[in-house]
Amino acid sequence: MDIQKQRQLFDRQADKYEVRATKQGPDHKWRKHLLASAKGNVLEVSVGAGTNFPYYPKDAAITAVDFSPAMLDKAKERAHAEQRQVEFMLGNVEALELPEHSFDTVVSTLSICAYPNPDEVLRRLAKWCRKDGQILLLEHGLSSNRFLAALQNVFDPLVKRRVGCHMNRDFMGLVDDAPLVVQRQEDAVFGAVHLIWAEPKR
Repeated sequence: MDIQKQRQLFDRQADKYEVRATKQGPDHKWRKHLLASAKGNVLEVSVGAGTNFPYYPKDAAITAVDFSPAMLDKAKERAHAEQRQVEFMLGNVEALELPEHSFDTVVSTLSICAYPNPDEVLRRLAKWCRKDGQILLLEHGLSSNRFLAALQNVFDPLVKRRVGCHMNRDFMGLVDDAPLVVQRQEDAVFGAVHLIWAEPKR
């Protein structure tokens, strides 16, 4: 799927993302748990509808990026509702130019599944993070449960076409190959969901 078609797909889903942002699903528990560690100047990539905004510490300075104009509009509304001062940027993370080592915390939640080149995205997250900073990831991938993994493999083409993300990526394999050092890891949903506290590899 080319980038323009993918952008249009996510633009069409912006209303659904807005609804999910206000409903307390299981992902909200994971987001709150992970983002309690955020601090300082925060970069959030693929911000979507701004679901994470309530869970950042009040003194966090947030820069939020997304390639979907419709998603950014929803995120701006969410930031206003949460009384958050956020700097918004429209751009494709895989092509975005940001100063190296300029953020204390870099965040990605449930977005690595959608990038055409997830290894490049993880490399960029490490590059943008300060050398003494942290990278916080809440992502999903192929389950360690054989039955669930088989279902993920079967339904992946359909989900990719309709939702824009992959269900069956080896996320922890991507992390292992990235310039990251994992400090802490927690898994859920039969090993399909991962919470990662990491730092750039020095």
